[in-house]
Amino acid sequence: MRHRVEHHGADYIPEEERHSNPRNQARVFIGAQMCFNLVILGWLPVSFGLGWWGALSAITVGLLLGVALYAPCALFGPRTGTNSVVSSGAHFGIMGRLIGTYLLLFIGLGFYALVIWAGGDALVGGLERFSVIHAYDRTRAVVYAVLGVASLVIAIFGHDIVVVAQKVVVTVIGSLFLLGVVALAPKFNPAYVSDPYVLNSFWPTWLLAVVTAMAVPISYGPFANDYSRYISLQQHSNRSIALANGGGLLLGCWTVMVFGAYTGTMFSTKLGSPVLGILRIAPLWYVVPVMVIGLLGPLSHGALCIYAPGIDIASVLPRIGRATTTAVIGILGIALVFLGAFVWNAVDVFTAFVLLLTIGTTPWLVINLIGYRKRKGWYSPRDLQVLNRGGRGGIYWFSGGWNARAIGAWAPAVIVGVLLSHTAVFTGPWAEIAGGVDLSVPAAGLIGAFIYDIALRLFPEGSAVADGRMALHAPASVTEEGA
Repeated sequence: MRHRVEHHGADYIPEEERHSNPRNQARVFIGAQMCFNLVILGWLPVSFGLGWWGALSAITVGLLLGVALYAPCALFGPRTGTNSVVSSGAHFGIMGRLIGTYLLLFIGLGFYALVIWAGGDALVGGLERFSVIHAYDRTRAVVYAVLGVASLVIAIFGHDIVVVAQKVVVTVIGSLFLLGVVALAPKFNPAYVSDPYVLNSFWPTWLLAVVTAMAVPISYGPFANDYSRYISLQQHSNRSIALANGGGLLLGCWTVMVFGAYTGTMFSTKLGSPVLGILRIAPLWYVVPVMVIGLLGPLSHGALCIYAPGIDIASVLPRIGRATTTAVIGILGIALVFLGAFVWNAVDVFTAFVLLLTIGTTPWLVINLIGYRKRKGWYSPRDLQVLNRGGRGGIYWFSGGWNARAIGAWAPAVIVGVLLSHTAVFTGPWAEIAGGVDLSVPAAGLIGAFIYDIALRLFPEGSAVADGRMALHAPASVTEEGA
C-alpha cells in the first residue's frame, strides 16, 4: 500500500486506482470505534438512570436500527466514484448537496472534539494516577494539542494511511478493551442503579438511549463512501460491500459501547466522565493500557473525522486543495476541544449534539436510499462532478442546482424532528406530545421518506435522471474532467 499524500479529493476514482476491498471497509469502521468516545456513548444510558440491563438492551436495539439504515450507504461510492456528499447531489441537486456538506462538517468536528477530549483525559488522568503531574488543566491543554496535531497529520496524508491506522487499532486497542473486561470484572455490578431517570420514567429514558445509540451508525452515513469509492464493482458484489460496511460498524460499536455500559456500573455518574471513572477504579497495572487506548484512539478516529469533511469542502473550493481544507478543519476541531473541556459542560452539550445531528442526518440518509432504489443504482459520475469543476448544468442541476423534491422532504422532516426533541440543553415545544417518549428521530425519518416518495410520484424526474441503467464505472472523459 502506498504511503504518500493522497492526490484525490472528491473527484472521480478511476477503475485502475480502486485498490481497496470490503475487508478494508469493515476494518476501517471497526477500528474507528476503538476509542473512548464510544465508551462515553455506551456509558450515557447508564448515566441516564437505566442501569446495566436497560443500557445493554437500548444500545443493542439502537445500533441494529441505525445499522439497518447505514449498511447500504456504502453502495454509492463504487457507482459514483466519489464520496457520500457529492453522490447526494444526484438526489438533492448539485447545489443541494451542500446540505450534506454542512452535516458532514458538523458531525466530523463534533466527534473529533470528543475523541481528542476523551483520549487526552485518559492520558492525563493516567499520569496523575502515577503521581507524575499536578498541574492538571495545563497538562491537559498540552496533550489535547499534541493529539489534535498528530491525528490531523494522518488525515492530511489521506486514505491509505487512515486505512493502515484503523488496521493497527483493531488489533491493539481491541485486545486492550478485552483485557479491561477481565481487569475490571471483580467490580462489575449488573444490579447497579445510578441517578433517577433523566426523563422521569423508564420507557422515555430507554427510548432516549436507543436514539443515542442509533445516532452512531447514522452519523457515519456521510463517511461511508470515503472508503467504498476505492472498491471496484467489477470485483466485488453489492452484498459483500453492504455487509462489510454494516457488519464492521456494528461489531466495533457494540463491543466498545457495551464496554462503556459495563464500566459505568462500577462508579458514580457524578464523576461526569467514564474515562476518569475507569482510571479511578482500575488496578494500577491496567492504567497503562488505558493510556495506550487514550493515545491511539484519537489518532485513528480523529483522522477519520477530519479526513471526510476535508475531502468534501475541497470539492466545493477546488483551488484550495484537500490538504489545506483538512488542515483548517483540524484547527477548528482543536478549538472545539478546548471549548468543550474548559468552557462548556461537554457531556450535556454532546448529548444534545448527538440527538440533533441524528434528526438532521436520518431523513438525509433515507432520501438518498429511496433515490438509489428509484434510480436502480444508476448515476452519471460525470454530471456529479459539475460543481467540483466550477461549472453548471448537467442532469442533476434541476432548478438552479437544487432538487425541490428532496429539499422539500428534508426541511420539514428536520423541523418536525427538532420540535419533538428532548435533550439536557434543549427541549422542543412538542416534546411532551407522546407523554415524554422521544419521537424526534423516527418522525424525521418517516416524514422525510413519505414526502419524498409522494413528490417523486406527483412530479416524476426526467428519463435522463432516472432511466434505470446500471453504470459500473464512468467513461474515460469523466476521469479526465473530474481529476
